[in-house]
Amino acid sequence: MNIDLEELTIEAVHTAYKNKIFKTVDLVDAYIERINELDRNGPRLNSIITINPKALDEARELDKFYENQGKFKGKLHGVPIVVKDQVETANLKTTFGSIAFKNYIPKEDATVIDKLKKEGAIILAKTNLPDFATAWAGLSSVIGQTKNPYNIKHDSGGSSSGTGVAVAANFALVGLGEDTGGSIRVPSSFNNLFGLKVTTGLISRHGVSPLVHFYDSTGPMCRTVADLAKVLDVIVGFDPQDPFTSISSQYKNLGHFSDYLDSEFLKGKRIGVLRQAFGNYEGSKQVNTVVNNAIKGLEKSGAEIVDPVEISNLSKFLDDTALYILQSRYDLNEFITSKLDSPVPSFDYLYEKNLFHNKLDLIHEIHNGPKEPWDDSDYYRRMTEIEQFRRTILYTMAKFNLDALAYPSVQIPPPTIEDVDMQKWKVLTFPTNTLIASQSVLPAISMPAGFTEQGLPVGIEIFGKQYSEHELLNIAYSYEKHNKPRRKPKLD
Repeated sequence: MNIDLEELTIEAVHTAYKNKIFKTVDLVDAYIERINELDRNGPRLNSIITINPKALDEARELDKFYENQGKFKGKLHGVPIVVKDQVETANLKTTFGSIAFKNYIPKEDATVIDKLKKEGAIILAKTNLPDFATAWAGLSSVIGQTKNPYNIKHDSGGSSSGTGVAVAANFALVGLGEDTGGSIRVPSSFNNLFGLKVTTGLISRHGVSPLVHFYDSTGPMCRTVADLAKVLDVIVGFDPQDPFTSISSQYKNLGHFSDYLDSEFLKGKRIGVLRQAFGNYEGSKQVNTVVNNAIKGLEKSGAEIVDPVEISNLSKFLDDTALYILQSRYDLNEFITSKLDSPVPSFDYLYEKNLFHNKLDLIHEIHNGPKEPWDDSDYYRRMTEIEQFRRTILYTMAKFNLDALAYPSVQIPPPTIEDVDMQKWKVLTFPTNTLIASQSVLPAISMPAGFTEQGLPVGIEIFGKQYSEHELLNIAYSYEKHNKPRRKPKLD
């Protein structure tokens, strides 16, 4: 069946199911055909590690359920979703981007996967990421470099690189990523998507490989805010296997984000422009121009713009709250050694045997870090600085009576693959602003801001207060409805 897959939404697909225009099996088959045509062949975007061999069978079961019951199985009935291969999927290969895990098949689903399946979603495919999510770029030891669908000579962003490309290129309806230092928002920025990093703990991380467990956040990446909210509704909530999710009790109307989207929400909202976060690198001028135009779009949508706003000691706080070198070795070792059927005994073993992509500089830094973070005399000072950083940000927002802050998601356009290969940027010096939300453990959403003169996507990040996901989604929804910033890539 010939289905126009480009820019489909959950609502449109559910309407098509109800009107018997096509079935779930038809949609899944069409997506697999498109992946084979454009990801494995043609431009060879290289975003997909594994296609679920049971996806068509699962689609047939959902069609049979709908035919027999006369109703959908759940909120995401028949929704094909691509999932970052950092998230464990029972009986489906999960590599974590690492050649060491190329044949690893978990016995249990991560909590988010279990929630998605219970609501009728189909795990269509697992997507590429740098080994154990250790880079801002899209290259792994399993399948190599993922290309940007807007210009295949440029990088896709990371570490949720494959999800960003697959959703942007219309290989699935929606996607799931994970964000530690910007791993949802960087590829969302580079692929003209909406990507949400939630307040840490709103979504369970059980069954997801860690990097810095204080920062790690699973979350959706979508072409529209409505779809993002629908996925979020399903995956949020308390999980006894992840103590951080106890914060879910702080939310009103949890699981009903999509029920309260308001296209006029921006009217009267005060958005502060964080000029400190605008770059001065090669390519920053174009990014700044695109983001300034997006800020005008926020204003056109009814927002009151406060420009400029400054966070005291921002650079110092970002230096002082970075835990990647101190925490990651311990977290990765704990995760790998907890797997009884792990193909390697530890992260240290993986490193010593050179079982990782040799262009991932952070892996070397992590291995050179302390085996146990508290052995470093600076560890507890840095932990204390996280709270001080968050307090300083919230003080600034209160001082200016702000609903949110705005700034470029990343200070430069998507780098070329040649720049990635030449290691022009190290992970810890890459000019991304996504660290602000990560290291203050606060929520933020990257939205499509527009394109550079060369046609490369640019993102604008909207940063909010603790537990403000409802507000961030509504800001994004209102902006989207008034400005229509999403543009599909040309892959013909």
